[in-house]
Amino acid sequence: MAETGASPLPPTPPAHTPVARAEHFVWLTARVLEQRRFAYHFLGGGADAVETALSAYRNEDDGYGHALEPDLRGPVSQPLHVGHALRVLDSIGRCGGQRVERVCRYLTSVSTQDGALPAIRPSQRAYPAAPFVPIVDDPPSELLATGPVVGLLHRNEVWHAWLFRATDFCWQAVESLEKTHPYEIEAAVAFLDSAPDRPRAEAAADRLGRLVREQRLAVLDPDHLDAFPVAPGYAPGEHHLPHDYAKTPGSLARAWFTDEEMTRSLGFLRAQQQEDGGWPIRWRQWAPGTALEARPMVTIEALRTLRAHGLPIT
Repeated sequence: MAETGASPLPPTPPAHTPVARAEHFVWLTARVLEQRRFAYHFLGGGADAVETALSAYRNEDDGYGHALEPDLRGPVSQPLHVGHALRVLDSIGRCGGQRVERVCRYLTSVSTQDGALPAIRPSQRAYPAAPFVPIVDDPPSELLATGPVVGLLHRNEVWHAWLFRATDFCWQAVESLEKTHPYEIEAAVAFLDSAPDRPRAEAAADRLGRLVREQRLAVLDPDHLDAFPVAPGYAPGEHHLPHDYAKTPGSLARAWFTDEEMTRSLGFLRAQQQEDGGWPIRWRQWAPGTALEARPMVTIEALRTLRAHGLPIT
């Protein structure tokens, strides 16, 4: 029996390094998957534990569901969930073999006529979803869904028949972008960073970098956020910064920004760690549970980005 007056929670550890502060936040709030991912990336945990936790979200159709992507609730498989699953597998070096062959079979089964992916299939209508997620009867192909998946498969040297037409779709979509928005640019970068045709990818990235600056899609001075517009339909304050595009120094998007701009961006990211040890989400919050589930995910990615760019986190 607990002592009278005893705290129901363990004491907060000393707030020293970003990782130490984030660890307490993750154990306090995160799903098992994010707990296992945090342990893998920062505490020497194993990849098997991450993959086991991820398997709980896999369905019989070889897709993923069960709110793996928190803004889509319910059990049904969706392309956006699959993209999330592949990012997790890639981050632990497991994006290959039979597990990915099965995923590619799912991708083939849900592709549109042009061989690419819709973001959300109509089956989501039966379950809660974020109000900013459009659900239509005949959803079109989306670079948002297709680009990151194709990029990850190429990055891991996965060769499957599904990739041929999907890759062609991504090239056409990326090279025809004009008026765009930050998440579409991020999806394009995810494709270009791993596309096999490197000269073509570099040329396309150079053009996108000019669009980002011309359309002011990146906050270049975090001390003056109000001077940069938020994309239509985004939440107030849903800005994107250089580190959102160039998540690693090796990204093609890194060339879009000066050293000073990137330093300011990463400094802003580091300073965003909150008192509880986690990072905030910047997109629209529509339900308490989804925001709680998303923050550990954002926290892990913030730490990985800082570490990739050489900033101390431990």
